[in-house]
Amino acid sequence: MTVAQIVGIAVLLVLLAGPAALGLAGWYTARRAPPAPGPRPGVGWRWRWTLMSALLYVLAFNLTFFIQELFLVLPKAFTPGLRPTLFHNNHLWQGDNPLASLFQGTGAIATLLAGGVCAWLLRRGAGKSAATRLFLFWMAYSGIFMALPQVVIGVLSTQSDLGMAMVYLGLSQAAKVAASVVALAVIPLIAGWLRQLLLGKVGDADRVATARGRNLLLLELAVVPALLALPAIFLFRIPRNWLEVAAVPVVVTIVGLVWMQAGAWRPGRATGRVSGSSAAAAPLAWPLGAVAGLLVVFQLLLRPGVRFY
Repeated sequence: MTVAQIVGIAVLLVLLAGPAALGLAGWYTARRAPPAPGPRPGVGWRWRWTLMSALLYVLAFNLTFFIQELFLVLPKAFTPGLRPTLFHNNHLWQGDNPLASLFQGTGAIATLLAGGVCAWLLRRGAGKSAATRLFLFWMAYSGIFMALPQVVIGVLSTQSDLGMAMVYLGLSQAAKVAASVVALAVIPLIAGWLRQLLLGKVGDADRVATARGRNLLLLELAVVPALLALPAIFLFRIPRNWLEVAAVPVVVTIVGLVWMQAGAWRPGRATGRVSGSSAAAAPLAWPLGAVAGLLVVFQLLLRPGVRFY
């Protein structure tokens, strides 16, 4: 069996079979359990929260991608013989230095660290408003799930960012496969952790108490907003091949959310912090202004490129 076949099977297990099995376990558990009350009367779908979350995901995804490209450029800018140019979702460089291949791995490390820091801040209770906490959640989600799939892609393609870094480090095929298996194995664990953070720090306390309420909350605050955000995210992308424009945002969006939604039936320790009375308090003005401002910066300043030499 080839490396590509092994990794392909692992990907199918993590992205399809695993979430499906977890969701079926929840369905079976719900059938055996006595009927549970749904969300309290009067609390319907809160579209303002869905729209706000979609805007915050657009903002978080693009900021995270910019962090990745910035930290791909900065090490090269201080390396003799390399003259990099930064775009918001791409970078180029002139010159030659063997370290350039190694530095292709620094972007994924930066996004992973950024996501981890935001998750830690959210866990520690940072953010006075639910909107701020939701933004921290999306930054954590984007940073972590933008980095982990790159390990798998690096095993399959030596021309990808992490693939080039792996070649420089001289990793054996066995080491590459092991790295991809570890990256895939932690995806459901991190998705479950982030689900608990979202429900506990942003979720409506009235809904978090029931499986049905948790399912609706995740659809309302995460899954539907992320799907709505994708077309807007595409607008931020520098026109390139379809893989860069569409596939990357889709993969990042799907890889964690399928596990989060599949495990919504599990109660965990989330208690929720948002009361039902605040359902209409979701601000739209500042997220919309931030997204518009970032789009202007990306298209007018960064799309032509910023030279670091």
